[in-house]
Amino acid sequence: MNLQGRNQKQREFFNSKIDTYDDDHSEFMKTKEAITENLEENVERILDLGAGTGLELISLFEKYPNVKVTVIDISENMLEKLKTRSFADQVTIICGDFFETDFGKDYDAVISTSALHHFKQVEKAILYKKIFDCLKEDGYFINCDRIALTDEFQEAQLYLLENEIDKHKHIDTPITLGNELYLLKETGFKLITLNDVDKEEYKLIKAMKPRRG
Repeated sequence: MNLQGRNQKQREFFNSKIDTYDDDHSEFMKTKEAITENLEENVERILDLGAGTGLELISLFEKYPNVKVTVIDISENMLEKLKTRSFADQVTIICGDFFETDFGKDYDAVISTSALHHFKQVEKAILYKKIFDCLKEDGYFINCDRIALTDEFQEAQLYLLENEIDKHKHIDTPITLGNELYLLKETGFKLITLNDVDKEEYKLIKAMKPRRG
């Protein structure tokens, strides 16, 4: 199944989870709040990739009530729930595929949590270039996401994705921390920092787009 087909499968999966998503993800709230804790104080414009129902934006708007956020998510049902949040009028909502949607430009930060582990490493390389290009100089990419704790687990999940996707509603394909750091460095990010969160298999990675020259 190609990337477009897999993304459509993801859309159908998350649309079907709308009634239980917030409850299911309540155990990840500290992980989501870690995004806000790592933002720069002067942040004004943010792009959120995979915002879902907007759980990570609750703490963000509590700390930065005047920030402007653009969200991109493939699930229209999730985004309809986001529209009911008290901060919805400060959010530009785009329903679309990360690989087909124009991100815009000049963001102070791009954030994502529990979203990008659905893509292969080669696909992440493409996505990270789009993220890099849409940031301002000195802007940050902050990703709090699942990682593969071993090379063996990364390869096992990739095998399932490439050979048994039709048997599953949903397959996660996290990559190892070493591979995450390699992709970010190859893309051009600098000042890459790591933070542990409350989940062993999760890591918060913050990376800066440097000034030219």
